[in-house]
Amino acid sequence: MDSQIYGRSIFFLIVFAIASLSTSTSSALPNNPQPKSHSPTSSSSSTKAAAATTTAQINSNSVLVALLDSHYTELAELVEKALLLQTLEEAVGKHNITIFAPKNEALERQLDPEFKRFLLEPGNLKSLQTLLMFHIIPNRIGSTQWPHPGSGRHHQTLCSSHEHLHLATHKNHSRKSVNSAQIIRPDDVTRPDGVIHGIERLLIPRSVEDDFNRRRNLRTISAILPEGAPEVDPRTHRLKKPHRFQPGLHQFYPFTML
Repeated sequence: MDSQIYGRSIFFLIVFAIASLSTSTSSALPNNPQPKSHSPTSSSSSTKAAAATTTAQINSNSVLVALLDSHYTELAELVEKALLLQTLEEAVGKHNITIFAPKNEALERQLDPEFKRFLLEPGNLKSLQTLLMFHIIPNRIGSTQWPHPGSGRHHQTLCSSHEHLHLATHKNHSRKSVNSAQIIRPDDVTRPDGVIHGIERLLIPRSVEDDFNRRRNLRTISAILPEGAPEVDPRTHRLKKPHRFQPGLHQFYPFTML
């Protein structure tokens, strides 16, 4: 009898110990956080943001992608250096574009070295961007849409509302040109959102020419200032008149004035 009571006591002690252990363990464990319910408004906003991101992405068949992968490697490299990819992506997303792409030789060997250094200087990024955007018209103009022989037409460019390109067809041999630069490869690259025409040389807007000449004149002035110190004429023992700098004589044009 005593052994049965003793055995039951031990059994109840074991059960009590297990129950206590499970209770303490469950209280020590952290509560699992309940998943937050998403409101319809936040879900809609996320969907719109994702849709906007998808829309902003450029299709692989875009004219911009074709430019970066074309044989106009010098122009494509300048576009990347000018940090214009996002700007051009936005332009392509809004409308068709027409790109006038200079041949590589025009940028490698025919461009004045001093002018090229000017474009690639970090402080002249705005001038480089303006020059490149000057080669793009915010609508599609194929070779069949050129003005009739003997006539011309002005088109606004992406760089500003004040810089225009003049498209013309010459009477004699129906030669097409843009700002006196000959179109050597019309409709060279065509895509659903734009077209690329190959041209013989770089197009330079007047504003960039002015910036270049202004910087060049400033450098020239800085260079001649030490030589402009007063000099004594050995015959009269009087001061010579200092040489007066004339900016107009030092202007330089990398190409024909546009």
